[in-house]
Amino acid sequence: MNKVLGIVAEYNPFHNGHLYHIEKSKKLSNADLTICIMSGNFTQRGEPAIIDKWSRTKMALEAGIDLVIELPLIYSISSAENFAYGSINILNKLGIVDAISFGSEAGDINILNSIADILHNQPKEYVSLLNHELSKGVSYPKAQEKAVLMYLGDIRRYANVLSSPNNILGIEYLKAIKRIKSNIFPITIKRDSEHNSTDLSDGSFVSSMAIRKDINKISKFKNYVPQFSYDILDDQIKHGKIVKSITTFEKEIIYKLRTMSKEEIMNLPDVTEGLENSIISASNSCNNLLDLISLVKSKRYTRTRIQRILLYALLGITKQDMINSKKISPYVRILGVNENGKKILSIISNSKLNIITSPKQFLEQNGNKILKNLLLKDINATNIYTLGYEYESLSNLDFTTPIINI
Repeated sequence: MNKVLGIVAEYNPFHNGHLYHIEKSKKLSNADLTICIMSGNFTQRGEPAIIDKWSRTKMALEAGIDLVIELPLIYSISSAENFAYGSINILNKLGIVDAISFGSEAGDINILNSIADILHNQPKEYVSLLNHELSKGVSYPKAQEKAVLMYLGDIRRYANVLSSPNNILGIEYLKAIKRIKSNIFPITIKRDSEHNSTDLSDGSFVSSMAIRKDINKISKFKNYVPQFSYDILDDQIKHGKIVKSITTFEKEIIYKLRTMSKEEIMNLPDVTEGLENSIISASNSCNNLLDLISLVKSKRYTRTRIQRILLYALLGITKQDMINSKKISPYVRILGVNENGKKILSIISNSKLNIITSPKQFLEQNGNKILKNLLLKDINATNIYTLGYEYESLSNLDFTTPIINI
């Protein structure tokens, strides 16, 4: 019986650290087949992906992933909790995934699992500590970190775990596994400091952030990305198909906010406690997105959370959409396969999953309004994403782009 490994990723863009993670994960899990749940054209930090989802799918397949499934937009730009829930839910529903591997700064599954147990079970003492910290006016992540440390009472062992982004996401994967009572076995691989490095002086690892920040000088990163990744990036740059940051859409976002009613802004996910007033005031007085974010950001509301809210406005996502996403099992949108991936696809096609190989056909034949709405959000997101291209900003690519086949 083949063992199947699941990986959740953005590959934004794909670099040597990602290749290391795939290869080591396969060895640790003894996996014969690998499935990747990958974000589409917008990412969890409230930013557009540097290149489109099909280009990143090619990178994943070239690196040895067998099947690439798109994480629907509603999850890919959500908080870490909903991002992880959507991803784990898809992997679990496939019914064939034995293990999931993710990177973490801690590199210790027991440490992460101890925290996940607390956040999943919500013991009364922890909830009391959390509410006390929130009453001080700090952000939810910071309050949660302090409450967990006080509850566990072992600062030396758990210090900084909840202030590291990959640890946080890993804990959310573990929470999601517990929440849906999945039998998927979790594995974590320690991310070396080099993986997040912007220093090009030595080593073979550099962060995705460093590459995105200096993407127009891609030649300087040639030693830090696999050749196939370099070639795809270079081609996308030459064709003007790079979308650097959320500021690419600043005029569209400010226009959108200025034309929304107060009630519509209140109805955006993550907008609470009168935050709509700050957003309205900032959008009416700013001519660029960086100033707007600076005006709205506070001790309680992080930059990432504000950027996600701005994307919700741009992409037409409401609180009801977010509520619906937590009630259902997402569809399985196939972005790419290799020969092994075709074998996986033939196995899961015999199940009752909502598998999408043709968005047009799915919209015409599926009667589930929530799923159809989620897919329309993905399609709309691609149409908006291509507005960020230097030229050839074609729409409806979700209907015209075939599944990537390597």
